[in-house]
Amino acid sequence: MYGGDEVSAIVIDLGSHTCKAGYAGEDAPKAVFPSVVGAIDQMDINGHGDGEENLGAAAELPNNAKNLDSDKTKGKCKLYVGSQSLGYRRDYMEVLSPLKNGVVADWNIVDNIWDHALRDCLLVDPKERPMLLSEPCNNTQEQRERTAELMFEKYKVPALFLAKNAVLTSFASGRATSLVIDGGGGSTTVAPVLDGYVLQKAVTTSPIGGEFLTDCLMKSLEGKGITIKPRYAFKKKEIRPGNIQTVNLDFPHTTESYKLYSQRVIASDIKECVCRAPDSPYDESSYSNIPMTSYELPDGQIIEIGSDRFKIPDILFNPSLVQHVLTIKYSEFRTFSCGHDFGSSSEYVQVIDSINKCDVDIRRELFGSIMLTGGTASMQQLKERIEKELLEESPQAARVKVFASGNATERRFSVWIGGSILASLGSFQQMWFSKSEYEEQGASYIQRKCP
Repeated sequence: MYGGDEVSAIVIDLGSHTCKAGYAGEDAPKAVFPSVVGAIDQMDINGHGDGEENLGAAAELPNNAKNLDSDKTKGKCKLYVGSQSLGYRRDYMEVLSPLKNGVVADWNIVDNIWDHALRDCLLVDPKERPMLLSEPCNNTQEQRERTAELMFEKYKVPALFLAKNAVLTSFASGRATSLVIDGGGGSTTVAPVLDGYVLQKAVTTSPIGGEFLTDCLMKSLEGKGITIKPRYAFKKKEIRPGNIQTVNLDFPHTTESYKLYSQRVIASDIKECVCRAPDSPYDESSYSNIPMTSYELPDGQIIEIGSDRFKIPDILFNPSLVQHVLTIKYSEFRTFSCGHDFGSSSEYVQVIDSINKCDVDIRRELFGSIMLTGGTASMQQLKERIEKELLEESPQAARVKVFASGNATERRFSVWIGGSILASLGSFQQMWFSKSEYEEQGASYIQRKCP
């Protein structure tokens, strides 16, 4: 409801792995699709088109596009947005992400993602509905103002509100104060929320997220001689009834980024199906004789996964496993980890550091109200392991309690669900940053309306 009219607001949560969009007041988002896009630079391929029918959302970017941080989207470039478009292989198509360290780095890609969510998925006219957007805790004033300019100038929305991810997660659980552990695709963020506001000074971030664990799993499988074959690289042919043969296909103009994206989709499913956090720190000798678990790859190959089921998740608690257990040299480790120092990035260390940066008066309350959310939070036994580690490291007076929804949808979409709840509250309607306020005060006024 907005302005006395029965009009539901639109809630969009653009994460590092997926974009979620839907209507305020509903239990789950209507649209969920990858937050990366396919891009074909027509100039790079010397006049060769993609040769395929456009099966999804595509947009051409003008030569004079502004504020581009990625050279891939400059010039005459066609973007493909959405699961269907990305699932269709095209010659010379690169896979690009609009985010860097959780913050928008390429506004043209973000614009096309929003456009796909609103016009192709939800089939709504943004001029008629207020918009609630989630944002990372480390979002800058410049980024917030640019968001307001795009929403009011291009999409002509009647009202806008920006809300921090951690705050929305806290609201989704019915709490105004909590410590939120957000295990996203690109990173893990720990943020304390007090009475609906994020304590910025105590926010901690680790570059270890779900996608990093997926890459570690792929690297480990490669070390055992197992190569994941993308779905586009083969076709199955029935020679005779009951006898299926796999025929390899060669597409020489497929980019490395698209090949990696396709392999990650499969590796991510392997991780979600077989991996679980170990009850105690991973030890090679303890898990060397563990029973193997089978997994059938799309090409029909059946692989056996043993200690990796526990080794990969334990990287969240012991990041040095990347170097020591995956048997790669230090120089390779620095390259593989993009130069990050993971010495103190473990989840429970992040939690302790974050709470210690808060005032003494609220530390006990934060220890007793720890919220686990994000795609990585769905991993089996992760909640129990974090709680166990915190009980050992926290002060004796603290009563540690980690909460994670028993519903996988609520864990994965908690940020969006929090936005859905917030935007549907009658008491919230006066909080919107309206178009009239934008026209009178300018984009910088969003700092006051959306603290």
